[in-house]
Amino acid sequence: MTLLEIIRKKKLATVTVATLATDKPVIAPSVATVASVTVTKQKCGKVESLEDAKLEERRNKVLAILAANPNTQRAYSVDAEADPKNVIVTIAIRNVASFELTVSKSKWDAFLFLELIERGGVQ
Repeated sequence: MTLLEIIRKKKLATVTVATLATDKPVIAPSVATVASVTVTKQKCGKVESLEDAKLEERRNKVLAILAANPNTQRAYSVDAEADPKNVIVTIAIRNVASFELTVSKSKWDAFLFLELIERGGVQ
């Protein structure tokens, strides 16, 4: 099931770091091809490391966007500086889930990401 299908069906999905599939060169541009996704559970609300603290900070940022915009169903945040090799995309879907995707900086296309957001906004 694609991320767009999960968003449209409002299925619960909590995601951590994804492994990129890079066995063939991409002819058409894409944000990322995901080979695997890991589902995780929150650790009793405790922040255990600096990485966890940054993750929680990004999560709180998208949740604050949703709180400030009651008519908005989705919030996105892109962090290109937290990881030297990856762009971290944090997504929150109101009353459904919040999750992160990591995309290799060599594969990242911000304009294509914006296009995908626009496509996903039509229900």
